[in-house]
Amino acid sequence: MPRFDITIAGELNLDLILYGLPQELPPERESLAERMMLTLGSSSAIVAHNLAALGTRVGFISRIGDDLLGQMAVERIEDAQVDVSKLHRSAGAATGLTVILQKESGRQIITYLGTIAELIFDDLDLEYLVDARHFHFSSYYLQRGLRPRVADLFRELKHAGLTISLDTNDDPDDSWDGSLEQVLPYVDVFLPNAREARKIARVDDLEAAVRHLSKSVPVLVVKLGAKGALAQRGNERLTSPPVAVHAIDPVGAGDSFNAGFLAQYVRGADLGTCLVSGNYAGAFSTTRAGGTEAFRDREYVTKFFPSTLTAPAWK
Repeated sequence: MPRFDITIAGELNLDLILYGLPQELPPERESLAERMMLTLGSSSAIVAHNLAALGTRVGFISRIGDDLLGQMAVERIEDAQVDVSKLHRSAGAATGLTVILQKESGRQIITYLGTIAELIFDDLDLEYLVDARHFHFSSYYLQRGLRPRVADLFRELKHAGLTISLDTNDDPDDSWDGSLEQVLPYVDVFLPNAREARKIARVDDLEAAVRHLSKSVPVLVVKLGAKGALAQRGNERLTSPPVAVHAIDPVGAGDSFNAGFLAQYVRGADLGTCLVSGNYAGAFSTTRAGGTEAFRDREYVTKFFPSTLTAPAWK
């Protein structure tokens, strides 16, 4: 039996979220926020943290700076029982940070890459990563040090018998290139949201994007936000409605969906159950600030999720 259910290699940093901001932020003026939250951020770390909170055994490789922000991020992910024994620390380097300006009309996201872009292929312990059933990769466009070798990494993992999932997340350059065509042939589950799917397929119509992308991967899962999610597997289409909650904060909802989906996927659940679990996890994330705060409360987790989605480790 492998040591882990899922291994992840990716970024680890904090999110600084500011709430109650003016709609316009004039230059050279001091604008005020009503609230703030400093919490575990980064797509890779949010997925890892929330998978572990859902009873999944997770191994995580990342690179951080030797600073306070990095130490705080490590402490948060360790609290969820994610294994970080292969973590790298860069002396004198600054850990990345994402600042999220949350407004009524939407949000603005500003990321300082720091060590996010410094993780490279040679940092990865392949024996550690393959000691699992599945591998997940997030933030394809942010991981600039690792991205040139992602196809090589995926090839090694597939050779070892792992299944692989990918969520590119946003592309700050808005080019949506990055040699994805070399990577997707190794991917078993592709997890974009609707906007990302259209961007990657280079079409404006979501249905056209689904038809295009589903030819490249065995399972395409598209997150539809308030409309739930859909999955395309060959000619089979499944949809799952959203879970109604009083939403506080959408930060990390897509990454939390990934965690919910993959928690069931690695247990061999059917595709419909994986979608339902993803929608529950994504909705659950929005009920508290940040992408992991809801998942830090084990009692809250067990009360929210249906017993049919409850892992043995929760009981």
